[in-house]
Order: sequence, then C-alpha cells, then structure tokens
Amino acid sequence: MLNLANLRTLLSRVLAPPELHTVALFTPEGDLVCYASDPSKTKDHVRVLVGLSTETWQETREQNVGMVECELGNVVVLPVEGTKQAEGDEPPMLLALNADRSIPFDVLEVKKKASPVQPQAPPANDTYLTTSSAPKPPGRPDPYALVAPQLKELRETLLNLLGSSHPSLTEIAKYYFLHPSKQLRPLLVLLFSQATNGLGSGWYLKKWAAECEGAGGRAEELDRPLTRADVLNDWNPNMPDHTASFQTSFTLRSPRPPHQPPLPPPFPPALHVPTVEYPLALLPTQVRLAQIVEMIHVASLLHDDVIDKSPLRRGAASAPAAFGNKLSVLAGDFLLGRTSAALSRLGENEVVELIASVIANLVEGEILQLKSMHAEELGIAGLSPKVGQENWNIYLQKTYLKTASLMAKGARAAVVLGGCKEGEVWKEVAYAYGRNLGIAFQLVDDILDYEAGDATLGKPGGADLQLGLATGPALFAWEEHPEMGPLIKRKFEQPGDVELARDLVRRSSGVERTRDLARAHADKAKEVLAVLPDSEAKGALEVLTERVVKRTS
Repeated sequence: MLNLANLRTLLSRVLAPPELHTVALFTPEGDLVCYASDPSKTKDHVRVLVGLSTETWQETREQNVGMVECELGNVVVLPVEGTKQAEGDEPPMLLALNADRSIPFDVLEVKKKASPVQPQAPPANDTYLTTSSAPKPPGRPDPYALVAPQLKELRETLLNLLGSSHPSLTEIAKYYFLHPSKQLRPLLVLLFSQATNGLGSGWYLKKWAAECEGAGGRAEELDRPLTRADVLNDWNPNMPDHTASFQTSFTLRSPRPPHQPPLPPPFPPALHVPTVEYPLALLPTQVRLAQIVEMIHVASLLHDDVIDKSPLRRGAASAPAAFGNKLSVLAGDFLLGRTSAALSRLGENEVVELIASVIANLVEGEILQLKSMHAEELGIAGLSPKVGQENWNIYLQKTYLKTASLMAKGARAAVVLGGCKEGEVWKEVAYAYGRNLGIAFQLVDDILDYEAGDATLGKPGGADLQLGLATGPALFAWEEHPEMGPLIKRKFEQPGDVELARDLVRRSSGVERTRDLARAHADKAKEVLAVLPDSEAKGALEVLTERVVKRTS
C-alpha cells in the first residue's frame, strides 16, 4: 500500500497534463485506495472503473504505461511500482478516468521516469477509502417491479397524511387514492432517487441525516411538526399531536427550547467519488417527496374534474359526481395545504421552491387551457385563426405546465434530496428527463382520447373535443385539412362538429405525427440518461421511455 502523502504527490504529477482532471488508485482486486481531482479543470461526467481484467493488465504492463479503450472512454493505466507484494501478485494500478482527449503515451511516460515516487508503507493511523467490487452489469428491469414494495408502502402510508377533523373531507381527500392509478409521478421520484443516490457530493450528509436521530431525515421525524400543534391547528387523527381546545381563551405560552441538531461528521469533499449507492437506496425524505407529488397530482385532478365537468375518473364516478363541486374544490385545496406542510419538513429550500412552482404552473396551465376554450368570453386572445407555430407553442406550453412540470421538477427535487449540489449535472439530467417524458406522456394521452374508449381510459373518450380542445392530432389534421380550422375556432360547438373533427383526424396523419412527436421527446429523455452510471434504476428509466409511447391506456 502507498502512504497517502506520497500518493497525493504522485497523483498531482499525473494530473499535470491539461487533458486530465481525475485519477484514482485501485488494487487489482478492485478496492479503491485513493482518489484525486483537479478542482480548477472543467469536468465531464466521472465514472469509477473498478479494477481491470488480467488480459488488460498483460497488454499494458510491458509498455510501463498505456491507453486502454473501453465503454467509459480512454483510460490511462499506470503501474505503481515499489509496493511490497507477494510473488506473482500484480501491483496496484493508477487509472486516469474520462480524459477529454487522448494523451500521447510518451507524455505520461516521461513524467513518470523523470520523477519516480518511491512509495512507503503507510503509518498505522493513516486512513484509506475502500469500496466493494462493482455489482454485476444491470439488466433492463420492469420499472414498477423494481420499486413495487416501496410503491405499495408509499400508497398505504400516504393515507395517514390525509386525516382531517371533518370526516367528509377525509373521505373525499382519500377518494381518488383508493382507486387504481399509474403512480407514474411517484415512480419517477423513486427511480431517479435510486439512480442518483451516491453521485452528489452532499450524499454522505443526506445519508447521515437519514440514519442519525435528531438530524431531521428519519421517517418518524418527517411526521413531526416544526411548530407547536396548538399553533398549527391542523388536526389529523393519524398524527400524534392534537390541537388545543377552543373552549377557553388562548394564553401566552412559554417558548419551546431550541432544538440542537447533532453535528454532522467531517468528510473531506475531495475524497467524494461519484458512485451509485449499491444496493440501490432510498431516503425517507425521497419517499415522502414521492407521496407529495402524488398528492399534488390528485389535487389537480379534483380541480380539473370540476372545471371540465367530468363524470368519470379512474373507471369510477368522478369526485364532483360523487360529492359535488364545492367539496371537490375544498378537498383539492386541503390536499395542497397538507403537501405544503409535508414539504416544509424535508429541510431543503430548493425542493420547496421547485414544488411550489409546480402548483403555480398547474394554475398557469389551466388558464392557458381556458384561454384556448373560452377566449371570447374572457375577453382575451385565443388560438390564431391559422394553423402555425404559435398554436403549437401554446399547446406544448400548456402540456408542460399541466403535466410535465410536476414530473420534471419532482425528479429534480428527488436528486437534490439525495445530495446533488449546484454545479453538478445529476439534477439537470433529472429535469431534462422528466420534462421530455412528461410531454411524451401527455401527447400519447391526447392520442388515446381519439383511439380508446371509456372503459380503457377510465374517463370519457373524446373528452377533449367535447371540451372544445384542439390537441396534437387535431392541430396536425388542420395542416392537412383546412376545414378543421373553423371547427377549432368555434370549439366544436355545433351539432356534428365533434364527429366531423374525429373523421378529419382519422383521414389525416394527425395521430401518427403526434405519436412521432411523442417518440422524439421520449427518445430525448432516454438519451439524457447516458450521463448516469449504469444501474438497475437507470435501466428501468430507459424502459419507461419506451412504455410511455407504446401504452394503450
């Protein structure tokens, strides 16, 4: 083994070429000895290659230094000589990962020969960072099967967040959660958490907070109010703290002693190696976030079904049909209130900002939809009288605001909760994936409104046309059949308009072109995943991009 002080000297010399930014020392068994990275150099994605095969070692040992091509790119291999080892054992190897360009062999060879470093035995108190061997190459698992136990538990414990002092409010708040759903939004949160936990430089702190009592990241701590219950006055029979009685006047209370959180352990950031946690891990804060995004989604459904006067949802009577409009609106508001409280306990300001902006986006998206449906009544400009990019921009913007925003920002928030900091690419991957997947999902949903029936969709087929909405298939059909324009302009209000519009869509390539557009977004979502290290969660996210386009319900 090398003394860490001597090792850092060696690493600094190897890092000198401008093309290199990261080096790591491994034993032939795949144990990481040390890692160094030049903070002043621009970095691409860093992956850790654990060990090299015997054949690869044989190819490079005679040259003293060599370049190996592999799926991670060009890897510089530098034997470290002078270590004590049993006869026949191979010396450790120095690997320079992810060079921006190929480096001539002689550059490193000259540097090594000019200033050889003779390693010494490490002192007894020296510290080493080790990692277990890499898992077997991941396959392409079923996305839902990979996190099925977590989704089941998430759904069951979520109901505990919905209790109210008003039984009727509790009943309607839980109504949509008791019917089968795709759970796509919590699925994205869970999969992106698993695919990126361990990569962010703040992961060690997040993991510590999830394990250390008093740090605020344990599951039971996420249910504890930050403020006294008699101040919140948010009575939930499923939570331990109840509110004070209203039978007497409220007296001044002594303040609670401030909470003293435990001090986090010291951990030198320079030693962080971006490696996916294995076995795949989920933090309690990320599971709670998955519940929060599903609650926001259901709140939006409650409001949408009132606005759209929808009789069906998830194969059953909609909440407005079952409970009336007023209770449905109040239940949606109640859900948003509970999500806001749960959000505050996650302890991450960026996540609060992301999810709060989702709620604003949902409202903005609904306004855009109302604008296209009731422009004249509202006294605002609606769709352009001619098919063109402006109408497409409005349609796709509404699609993002009402559907993709929650998926994109939910996935990004999950990665932030896993310790990803500003300047690290992982949360950018999550947002780009969620945005593209969300738009693809909604485009296919708009196709199904033309292709599927009530039983398949769990809601009325042809609902968009009945509401006066021109979605992707209709906009594409307008390009091929100008007579679609007047139908769109009058919101399909006259007798026979809906049937004629459906016929024009069938006689056009509107459905196929909309599916192509969905496929393009799904392909882009899959493409951005290339930045992530391979894992089962990444494979599941790739599978999801394919299923979204092929789905029939």
